[in-house]
This record gives sequence, C-alpha cells and structure tokens, in this order.
Amino acid sequence: MKFCQLIFALTLLAGCAHFKPEQISPEKTAANFDTRSLTNQNLQAFLETNHVVAEWPRSNWDLSALTFVAFYYQPALSEARAQYASVRAAEITAGQRPNPTVGFTPTYDTTTTPPWILGATWDIPIETAGKRGKRIAQAAFSSEAAKWNFITTEWQTRSHVRATLLNLYIARENESLLARAEIAQSNVVRLLQGQFEAGAVSSFEVTQARVAADTTQLLRQDAIGQFNQARVQLACVLGLPSLALDGVEFDFSELKKLPLALTAPEIRRAAVLNRADIRAALAEYAASQSALQLEIAKQYPDVHLNPGYELDQTDNKWSLGLTVDLPVLNQNQGGIAEAKAKRAEAAAHFLTVQSGAISEIDTALAGYDAALQKSAIAKNLLSDLQKQLESTRSQAKLGEADALAVANAESSYYTGVQNQLDALTKAQQALGALEDAVQNPLTLSVDAIRTAQEHSSRPSK
Repeated sequence: MKFCQLIFALTLLAGCAHFKPEQISPEKTAANFDTRSLTNQNLQAFLETNHVVAEWPRSNWDLSALTFVAFYYQPALSEARAQYASVRAAEITAGQRPNPTVGFTPTYDTTTTPPWILGATWDIPIETAGKRGKRIAQAAFSSEAAKWNFITTEWQTRSHVRATLLNLYIARENESLLARAEIAQSNVVRLLQGQFEAGAVSSFEVTQARVAADTTQLLRQDAIGQFNQARVQLACVLGLPSLALDGVEFDFSELKKLPLALTAPEIRRAAVLNRADIRAALAEYAASQSALQLEIAKQYPDVHLNPGYELDQTDNKWSLGLTVDLPVLNQNQGGIAEAKAKRAEAAAHFLTVQSGAISEIDTALAGYDAALQKSAIAKNLLSDLQKQLESTRSQAKLGEADALAVANAESSYYTGVQNQLDALTKAQQALGALEDAVQNPLTLSVDAIRTAQEHSSRPSK
C-alpha cells in the first residue's frame, strides 16, 4: 500500500513543471547587440536556408538579403514572434480537461470505538454540450488571427528596410549629382566673371550664377548629411549597430525597377481578399463566433460525479453522488449577450479593415500610375537635354558656340538629371506604398514569411 502511494506521489511530481529563472542583464544585452554583424555564421546559415547567399562573405547587399537580415536580427519582429507564440500556447490551455478533485473528511466519534471515521470524496467533472471543442475552436481562430497579425509585422519590417535603403540610395545619388552640378556651375561663374571683367556682362548676372553655385554647394552638404542619417536608420531597421555597416557595399538595382505587374486587376482583388490584416480580422470574427457558441453551450450545466468512501467503525461504506447546477436564476443570458455584441463588433471591424484596405489600394494604385507618368516625362526631358548638351558641344568644336554656352547646357542637363532623380524617388516611394497596400507575394514570398515565423526569437551573436 505504501509502495502504491509512493508511486502515485512520484507520478504527480513528474508531471509538474518547475520554475527556472532567466535573468535579463541590460549590460549583457547591450554588449551582445554591439557584437552583431553581417559576417555572423549563424546569419549565413539563415540566409542559405532561404537561398539568398551566393557567396560568403557577401561583396554587396541587396534589398532581398537585407530583408532577411532584418528577419534575423530585428527586435520588434522577435517581440511579435514571442507574442504569437504566447497566443498559440493558449490552445493548450483551451484543450485541457478539468482535473478531478479529492477531499478527505475524517470524523472523530467520542461514543464508539474506534473513534476515527475515515472518509474521502471525489469530484469528477464532466463537460457537456461540447464546451471543450468550442473552446479549442475559439483558441485556434485566435491563434490564426495572431499569425496574420505577425505577418503584418513582417510586412512592416520589409517596408521599413525598403524605405531606408531607398533613402540611402537617393541620398548617395543626390550627393554625386550635386557634386557634378557644382563643378558645372563653378565653370559658369568662372566664365561669367571673365566676361564681366571684359565688360560683356553685368555684375548682376555674375551674382546670380554665384548664388546658384552656393545653393548647390549647400544642397550637396545636406545630401551628405542625409546619406549618413540614412545609413544609421538602415542599421536601426536591420537590428544592427551602425558600425556593422562600415565598409558595406549595397546593391540598389532592385530600387531602379518600376514593375507594372502590381497594377493588374487580379492583384488588387487578391489583396482585398488576402491581405494580412483582412485575414486577421476574419479570423477574429470566426473566434467571436466560437465564443458565442461556447456561451450558448454554457446554458447546459456540467455534471459532477461525486463518489465517496467512508470507513465507519470497521464498516466500508461507498456512496455515489451527482451534482448538477440548476439553471433557474439565469441561463447565462449575460454571457450570451456579451458574446453576441462582441461578434457584431468583430463583424463591423472586419468591414472597416476591408474597406480601408480597398481605399488604401486604390489610392496607392492612383499614386503609382501618376508617378510612372511623371517618371516617363522626366526621362524624355532628360533625353532632350542630353541632345541639347551634345549639340552645344558640337557647335563649340566648330566655333559656333562659346564655352559659356557649353557650361550653361551642362548646368541645364544636371538640372534635368535632378528632376529625373526626384521623379524616380517619387515613383519608388509610390511603389513602396503600393507594395504595402497589396502585400503581394511578388514582393515577399510565402516561404520568406514562413521562415520568419519559425525563426528563433533569440538569434545568436
């Protein structure tokens, strides 16, 4: 008997979880953050898993590779992944069956020996009306909603990487362009100064040229500052210290493309039906449906079996009890009313999210179409300015145009290059907004999403 009791006690202890403290040290986490880099071997393995590593260490980093770097390092994504895991753990809770209970009721009888009457009762709960299944369904739908909310965070991470990389590219191109424009305008100032000294032009024309040159110089300094800021912002979005990007070469080729596939009607329709926030809202509505079913099921009381045993003056007495709640004061009307209201709220939320997505997609489509047209006009203008510059240079060789005309043509050409760069910037920003609106696998594959979901929330150094 004692042996059986020991086995029973050990079985209970073996099934118990034990607390293991995990301390967080701000000094250690800060030091670990500073050691993050783009040469991490674990990062290499993660990239190879996603088929984005052609060589190691990489000679340059493009948008696709940097997106996976953010998936690996970004703390906000790790936090979202942990929140998703927390919601998924609730499915275990929902599926648990209620434990039986046991109670001991020893009684002392002062009139008859032996004086002690040993008694024990059990309570074995039995859920009715399929409550456990409905509870599991509600938890599963809540987990589905959490998954789509996590995917929304992934899209936001990818969007932030693209936006900061675009800022870095535009700042670099702008600085390079302004450096060339500064040289061209300096030539204009030098030539006008010579003509002024010869009495051919007024001082006003020289001053205007100097103001334009000085303005270009100031703009170039701004571009240098913007480049440095964009570099720091990119490191932040990637979850890296800024020093990790020292000496890193970037491939901006993906930011020079303006695809037309995202403007197709079927892409819009797919986005309206399958955007992450829309799917999350739909799952939340399904969870509210299950919650209402569960509250309706609670109208039917659970059954509690209450077997008992009593050792009464050497007599073995067994009893069998049955306990059932009597739904006479309420039939769970309050819980049902709340669940119905929450289902109506979830339905209204879904319609709000979907209509907002439709509006966002249509706005982004209109903006991208306009940006494409402007980019095409700027390209044609630059082509005309290029022809004008070549013609002026040819005339100068023939003695039909002077050096000042060539310098002015060069200055106009660089103005056209600046206009084209501005148009490209607007088009790429509009493309980013459109990609965010449609959340299409053309811009982030399903495999990429799945890998980011499964990646450990604690990447190695």
